[in-house]
Amino acid sequence: MPRNIARGFIEAIGKTPLIRISSLSDETGCEILGKAEFLNPGGSVKDRAALYIIEEAERTGKLKPGGTVVEGTAGNTGIGITHICNAKGYKTIIIIPETQSKEKIETLQTLGAEVRLVPAVPYANENNYVRVAERVAQVTPNAIWANQFDNLANKQAHYETTGPEIWEDTNGKIDVWVTSLGTGGTYSGTAAYLKEKNSKIKCITADPMGSGIYSFVKTGKIQIEGSSITEGIGQGRITKNMEGMLVDDAIQIDDKECIRILYHILQKDGLFMGGSVGINVAAAYSLAKRLGPGHTIVTVLCDSGARYQSKIYNHEFLKSKGLLL
Repeated sequence: MPRNIARGFIEAIGKTPLIRISSLSDETGCEILGKAEFLNPGGSVKDRAALYIIEEAERTGKLKPGGTVVEGTAGNTGIGITHICNAKGYKTIIIIPETQSKEKIETLQTLGAEVRLVPAVPYANENNYVRVAERVAQVTPNAIWANQFDNLANKQAHYETTGPEIWEDTNGKIDVWVTSLGTGGTYSGTAAYLKEKNSKIKCITADPMGSGIYSFVKTGKIQIEGSSITEGIGQGRITKNMEGMLVDDAIQIDDKECIRILYHILQKDGLFMGGSVGINVAAAYSLAKRLGPGHTIVTVLCDSGARYQSKIYNHEFLKSKGLLL
């Protein structure tokens, strides 16, 4: 089959381009590049991890024909899993916190997933969505729990695909890799590959308020302050995908700067992006100003703003949070 024809949904995952964020690059004299993961067929960076998790379960015999994949997710991994399961003939049960955007919940329902909404509670609570998903998988016949947070197939997906793509597309001329963490797979897998290629590349975590990754990198301890409206990123524990991650520094971004950057790149660069992208690009921009001209900084454009129109692109919602520009 010709190279430019993907044989189905699955072959269309990955090989996303880097997009130069021209307004911020021109301002800082750095090349600020975003990995366009919103162009994956399921609409987000999570397609990569979803595919690796499912195909590993198939290879090991855990996922059998006619089986069900159960996952606790903020939305995007569940969307990726459901797309892939539809293509492969599996069922999906998705456990999602009721606080997530209605767009993601409705997309999951439209795709045919069995969607179960649960209260948003910390991981330590037995009713946390991740813990509920584990229990549901245990009592569902012929089912597996995807377990994206602690399943190392997630990290491996980015070590084998995202990292090499970035290295190739920059011709190895990359100074900084920076992105936010949810499961930690995207950051840690990509960092591991890039550090192997060039140990001088700075790998930096970006963190919203309400998350403990920033304090962990800085002090070795999880400490949480504040909160954030962003979804799918931030963490109050070190997941298996984060253990041993290669990290040189951390940067913390508040919601006001996140929203400012999102509206800036929408109006100046034509990029209509989701909330985590605001954290990522704001971090890249801050680092560009700190480092000075001549550096190449790569981050992730995780998903589209279309999944957050009822929140971060809703003026009434922003006003209620004190974030209206």
